[in-house]
Amino acid sequence: MKPLNVAIVGCGFMGRTHSNGYAQAPHFFESEYKPVLKAVCARNRENAQRFADVWGYESVETDWRELLKRDDIDAIDVCTPNHLHQEISVAAAEAGKMVLCEKPLAMNQAEGEAMCQAVEKAGVPNMVWYNYRRVPAVTLAKQLIDEGRLGKIFHYRANFLQDWTISADVPQGGAATWRLDADSAGSGVTGDLLAHCIDTAIWLNGGINDVTAMTETFVKERVHAETGEKKPVKIDDACSFLCHFENGSLGLFESTRYARGHKALYTFEINGENASIRWDLHDLHRLEFFDHHDDSVVRGWRSVHISDGDMPYMGNWWVPGLNIGYEHTFIHQVADFLKSLETGEPFHPSFRDALLTQKVCDAVLASANERAWKTV
Repeated sequence: MKPLNVAIVGCGFMGRTHSNGYAQAPHFFESEYKPVLKAVCARNRENAQRFADVWGYESVETDWRELLKRDDIDAIDVCTPNHLHQEISVAAAEAGKMVLCEKPLAMNQAEGEAMCQAVEKAGVPNMVWYNYRRVPAVTLAKQLIDEGRLGKIFHYRANFLQDWTISADVPQGGAATWRLDADSAGSGVTGDLLAHCIDTAIWLNGGINDVTAMTETFVKERVHAETGEKKPVKIDDACSFLCHFENGSLGLFESTRYARGHKALYTFEINGENASIRWDLHDLHRLEFFDHHDDSVVRGWRSVHISDGDMPYMGNWWVPGLNIGYEHTFIHQVADFLKSLETGEPFHPSFRDALLTQKVCDAVLASANERAWKTV
């Protein structure tokens, strides 16, 4: 097996999920390549060393620029807050490194375009971690749509609901709550949660032409975790938007961090002329399917348990009837990336794919700000 020497920048929640993906993929998926955990980089050396010891990284850096100088590193995995994605990714590409970047791609479309141009000019493999594409049930939904089982699609609706920022005492900024700081995150639920919904929607249902949106920030001021100063909150706590897809279908999207009782409720439903499908992250191993072609006496929603070996990815896991979970989506993403290196086929979602989602996010925020329809 050929080693793929990986360096990861950032050792938070996403750093853990990615590291688990690198560690587990070779155990379940055959490939010419095997990830080797060469280095972890974080500003705090003690935290980085602790992370390295747990996950088996061979070395520690506190400046990501040092990673680019090393000949023993093939790929840079960017697991930082959003405002650092462009600088690190562009520099990594210019250094000839593969670039694997957390979502969203960038703070805005302009940054995302610069990142696309950098990886394309350098000719380096690249990807963005929109992991929900690789939930087996979601991948099966893609297969059913591509087979034409739904027929002409009329409606796509999705939501992503959380409740962790309802308290006004939750700070903004810092290592734990940078997602509430516009300087680090760029936006709130639009870039953090709706970006997932949008990427999945474009993958399943095609491009989006235009949007009309509304946003709200419910807590107007929060204490900044690093300075202790109370500052205005500039991210969106909630966002809803309507859209037209290129295939003529209508879209309805909603996301909020103010839905009490929901920690991470991500659902979508697609209605076609022949059939409908729906999926729920809380029951991620099932795909709900309604087929109008069924005999009327038995026509109804069915719950398809995604566990058989002929279903996407499941032949690499356990025996039929046994479930897999959230962490496996990252294992699948690593496995597919390794396979793309082996075959030479482009990996998706690439930076250029993720730029499409970035454009929609920018149009959504502009629409909400101007209270007008915006073309993507």
